[in-house]
Amino acid sequence: MNWDALLNETFWIDVAIVLGITIASYLILRTILGIVTRRLSKLATGSRTKFLGIAAELLARTSHLLILAFSLLIALKTVELPARWESTMSHGWFIALAFQIALWMDTGVRLWMESLARDGKARNPVTTTIIGIMIRIVVWTMMLLSILANLGVDITALIASLGVGGIAIALAVQTLLSDIFASLSIGVDKPFEIGDFVVFGEVAGNIEHIGLKTTRIRALSGEQVVVANADLLRQIVHNYKRMNTRRIVFQFGITYDTPTEKVKEVAELVKRIIEGIEVAKFDRAHFLGFDDSQLTFEVVYIMQVSDYNRYMDTQQEINLALLAGIREMDVQFAFPTRSIEFIGGRLPEVTVAGMPQQRASTSSQAADESAAQPRGPQSSAQE
Repeated sequence: MNWDALLNETFWIDVAIVLGITIASYLILRTILGIVTRRLSKLATGSRTKFLGIAAELLARTSHLLILAFSLLIALKTVELPARWESTMSHGWFIALAFQIALWMDTGVRLWMESLARDGKARNPVTTTIIGIMIRIVVWTMMLLSILANLGVDITALIASLGVGGIAIALAVQTLLSDIFASLSIGVDKPFEIGDFVVFGEVAGNIEHIGLKTTRIRALSGEQVVVANADLLRQIVHNYKRMNTRRIVFQFGITYDTPTEKVKEVAELVKRIIEGIEVAKFDRAHFLGFDDSQLTFEVVYIMQVSDYNRYMDTQQEINLALLAGIREMDVQFAFPTRSIEFIGGRLPEVTVAGMPQQRASTSSQAADESAAQPRGPQSSAQE
């Protein structure tokens, strides 16, 4: 040890100057940081944007140890140092700044995840956690590589090794990675969220859980359906939770013997019924065509709410009002009928169970006589 240097008065003066400037710089930096943080917090209180609030939180979580390091580096600039110390100080500035930026970015990711959970928007917490972890890994990896490069370490071989290792791992777990990236796609694009009612293929139910590999759906029949995320995204998914309105089409028929004037009145009746319902908007009601057993009407209306139970209540109300209105108009709803024509020949002999034999024979004889009488070219009977 160089005891002469320790006994040198200039050395202790430089040490006192460095300590004094370090303490003063530390106090000044903390005071400025506190003032800026409080100012941003006040601005964030009256602002609708979250950027100012996040910036205030980031400044509030600035590392005091790094502030002290910055203060020491500032103080060392005021004294005369050897050349090798100047190079070391330049590396120190870069390391401290890179570490602080990484801390700010890490804190920003944490605040983003906390804000999603606090506001109730994190409907897919697994995906949010994965994204947060991946971003933080990238931040700290970039910080570490930049510090090594600044210190003169050759990171080319390290990056190449990481790339080769990543490719090998990706090939080994290709199926798992496809489901993981599908989960990330669901979390970012949000085609559906937990609680949504979806239909795809033969499955219909509510989303219960969106995991790292699979999505779990509670089917209408009660069982839980587990489907891989990648397979789910390959299908067409109907999300009924996000349906604002519901277009309803239904048909009914009246008999062919209905007069033309009353056929016109039926469409007006349907219009009056639907317009009298608050949550339904009438679209159209038309005499659609001639079917086998009925004159068919097609009715279209728009439900202004998406709730399925409200739709069923409204449809029931329309049906009951339509049933009463049709009866008041003395019009009949059609039901399936079939006409059978019997031309020529002889009717078969019919024996009715439980009837006396003599009565049954008399009935058969009467039927034969009736068939033998002259009649028109055709006869029909309604079932």
